[in-house]
Amino acid sequence: MARILVVDDEKVMVKGIRFNLENEGYTVDVGYDGWQAVELARANEYDLIILDLMMPELDGLGACMEIRTFSTVPIIMLTARGEDTDKLLGFEYGADDYITKPFNILEVKARVKALLRRSSTTRRQEDDRQRLTLAGVTLDSAARTTWKDGVLVELTAREFDLLELLMQHPNRVYSREQLLNLVWGYEYTGEYRTVDVHIRRLREKVEQDPAHPALLCTKWGVGYYFNGN
Repeated sequence: MARILVVDDEKVMVKGIRFNLENEGYTVDVGYDGWQAVELARANEYDLIILDLMMPELDGLGACMEIRTFSTVPIIMLTARGEDTDKLLGFEYGADDYITKPFNILEVKARVKALLRRSSTTRRQEDDRQRLTLAGVTLDSAARTTWKDGVLVELTAREFDLLELLMQHPNRVYSREQLLNLVWGYEYTGEYRTVDVHIRRLREKVEQDPAHPALLCTKWGVGYYFNGN
């Protein structure tokens, strides 16, 4: 069963999340500030991290950025503000998902399951389907690694899942709503800018000229596609 790290300075909340996740069969470690999050993530192998945005010592954005220097573990951010700016900043710093406080614990469990399910499904692909190469970009689904022209590219879990879906169906145009449902794994009503942020981050990592993308292309008024020509 998956091992999860939960970090929030509200100890009662941490206790509640831990209790509910452990009842689902997960192994749960906890921390109470940003530096603890970084130290625990560096010392242990986690399948997912739940990280609060507002914490003492080092806030969630800083902790997320530090963790991304050595790990691509899926990260869910908790934010009390519920503002688009906070959500988009979280994605900019490498978060894969967010939950706005106050939340229903059922939502937390659903988000956790969706993110873990997507990751585990990818890892279980058959050997002859584990490596995909298009236009100089190579994805290894088993190792969840990516190369561009032979150079390793570091992607977050959500970036990898998004790129993988587009590369598996080259030249097929997906709307933002379709991408949210297929990649995020559940209804994500109204948060279409989330897709735009992830596409832009992917372009910065795999395009020769991100300002004029040749791989991750836009079909204006429709959505995005991977150019397999």
